[in-house]
Amino acid sequence: MVISTVLLPISIHCAVAADTDLKQGEQFNSVEERRLFNTIQAERANIREEKKELELRKKELKSIEEGVDKKLAEIDSKLEEFKQLQKTIETLLSAKSEEEVKRTQELANIYAKMSPDKAALALSGLNPQLAADLLGNMKVKAAAKILDQITRQKATELSTTFSTIQIE
Repeated sequence: MVISTVLLPISIHCAVAADTDLKQGEQFNSVEERRLFNTIQAERANIREEKKELELRKKELKSIEEGVDKKLAEIDSKLEEFKQLQKTIETLLSAKSEEEVKRTQELANIYAKMSPDKAALALSGLNPQLAADLLGNMKVKAAAKILDQITRQKATELSTTFSTIQIE
């Protein structure tokens, strides 16, 4: 029984020493040393905890960065796709404009071959811009004969429309 009373405090002291990360053979000469040691141990624990938090934040930032990189790649891809679509649309609009010019010239030839009074009657009912375009695509003599057959007010309107520059 004497042995157990002597050994029990020694085992408790060893357990406490193991809990506080004491190395074998370390002993404190004063209470101040023990207090400093405990403070250092607490700071070490705080530093370890902060280090773990920093590692977690680094991982989070890396995953966010990867997500942003993916989104940027998607945006670049969409931008490239939109540029291709824009080129396609511009090509189609150019082809449409060329076709409209061609058809306007053909229609102007048709009106130029008509008798001036019938052509004047037909042009009077058209959109002023289209009528001016048709007259502009005719030979000067044919356009003059048709304008001579149109009412004075309509001829003035067509002349004004013809002389106004349209920006599309």
